[in-house]
Order: sequence, then structure tokens, then C-alpha cells
Amino acid sequence: MSNVQPYPLHFKPEFKERVWGGRALERFGFEVPQGAIGEGWMIADHPNGISHVTNGALAGKGLDEIRELVGETWFGAKGATGNGRFPLLIKLLDCNDDLSIQVHPNDHYDRLPKGELGKTEMWYVLDAKPGAKIIYGLEQGVDRAALATAIEEGRIMECLQEVSVKAGDTFYIPAGTVHALCAGVVVAEIQQNSDTTYRLYDYNRPGLDGKMRELHVEDSLNVIAYEDSGASRMSTDGAKPGEWLTLASSPYFVTDKGIVNGEWSQATNGNSFVIVIVCEGAGSIGWSNGVVDARAGDCFLLPASLGQYSLNGEMTVLRSLLP
Repeated sequence: MSNVQPYPLHFKPEFKERVWGGRALERFGFEVPQGAIGEGWMIADHPNGISHVTNGALAGKGLDEIRELVGETWFGAKGATGNGRFPLLIKLLDCNDDLSIQVHPNDHYDRLPKGELGKTEMWYVLDAKPGAKIIYGLEQGVDRAALATAIEEGRIMECLQEVSVKAGDTFYIPAGTVHALCAGVVVAEIQQNSDTTYRLYDYNRPGLDGKMRELHVEDSLNVIAYEDSGASRMSTDGAKPGEWLTLASSPYFVTDKGIVNGEWSQATNGNSFVIVIVCEGAGSIGWSNGVVDARAGDCFLLPASLGQYSLNGEMTVLRSLLP
């Protein structure tokens, strides 16, 4: 298989039922299974979810298998993590209800599960109902003791910042940032390849199995960045056709927003793969050996060795690569 010519990989998502999920991911034309579907793992190489290629010579293969076959040449010099897996995890989230109040550890937390990494992530809001909001960080001056007391007394919401959101807003969420998506929001999430979440509070609601979901208060209090996590947010209304607008620049990924209006020539640099998420509109991705259709909700993995390619049509995209 090592003689397969590089081409843009398109994936079939792995869908996850969540107590807070809904049916919004159907709007992208996916075959969404029955139930409250909260997450589509679009590009995933994790023990808890693997996405599979739908197109070309590698169709039907999982990202884990592709990593074994062509990883180094296709993913680039920086394309493997400390645990050997693909370094990023790309999801679409349908928040039909509020998510738990949560925080993620960094790579150095000594109580991480074996083989697991920390989780720095970002959100790009694809859709938001009027009045939608998220939880994003602690109120100023809240330290560990104050937060622990508020949790014991059932007042945690007083310690959290609420932020109104609209489509096109973006949020960078370094490890240690307390956060929660709330009802009425659909987002694209770009994150370290990790599935470690510590829950501080879950509105005293039962999970899908009718039992209360586990909380991780001690771990949460340990990993929160009380001073400044480095979180940042922005409206992306200023994005202009044919220019990349940088949304997040982290040690783990750099993500830009681009508006495609016609044909826009690009190239991979050999050091990193490029992930393209189509947020709205439709078009195609062309390269030396072919062209693949692209529409809202589609996520593509462009090999580092692809070289010249073009984004075509009328669409808004996110581009993510390793720094």
C-alpha cells in the first residue's frame, strides 16, 4: 500500500449518543443513527472511536490502519504524538441540551489514564439559536478554595462566566479552562487526541442509563488554571475571501478560517498534514490527480505529501495543521 498516491481523505463519522445530544447533525446529510446523538467523531484515531475513509484507494480503512500503512509520509514529520496515535481529534457537536461543567487536564497531570494525553481544544460555532450561551472560564478572583466551597454548597454557577454566542464565534480552550457548551449550539471542535474530561457539575441529571453521571471534583480542582489559562475568543465576521484568519494558535494545532470564492490555490508543506472542515456552502478540493466534492459538514485529511491543491466553489472552511 506504500505506493498509494497521496489524496484528500474523506471520512465517515463515528457517532456518539450523549444525554445532551439531538438530531442537528442530520442537516449535514449524514446517516445519523437513532437516539440523542451529541458527537460526530469526524477524524478520529482513538480507542474510543475510529473514523473510516469513504473515498479512493484507502476506502473502508480506519485512520488507525492508515497511520500504520502510510503514517510518516502522509502525516508529516510532526504527525505522530507521544502515544503514537494521530495527534488531533476532529468532532462536530450537537448540543441539544447543556453539557456538564467540565475541565481538561494538560499532558503532565500525574493522574491521567495510561496512554492518554491532556486536552487543549477549540470551538468554532456553526449554528446557535437566539439567546444561546456557553460557560467559559471562572469569574475573576475565584480560587480553588472558593470554588470548592461553592461546589459543596451547590452554588457553582455563581463562580462561572456565561458568554452569549452566535454562528461564527470561536473559542480557544487550553487545558485547565472551565467550560461547557449549552443548549442550542452546534460546533466544530478541534482538539488534542484525548478523551479525558473531568466533570465538576452536571445539573443533578441522570445519564442515558438513568443513573447519575460520575463527577470528578478532586481531579477538576487539581487541573484548573485559576490565574489565567490562556483562553481567548473572537468573532470571525472579519474574515475576507482569499485570506486566512487565524482563530487559534496553540502548541498542538493552528486553525485558520477561510472564505472560498472561486478557486483558491494552496499547498501542503511536508511537515504537517492539513485538515479542512467545511462549515457552510459547497465546492470541491482539487489536486494533481483528481477532485473531490465538498459540502458543509465534510472533514478532509490532506496528506503532508499532497503538495499543490485548490479549494473551489463558494464555501467557508477551517484549516488546521500542526505548528
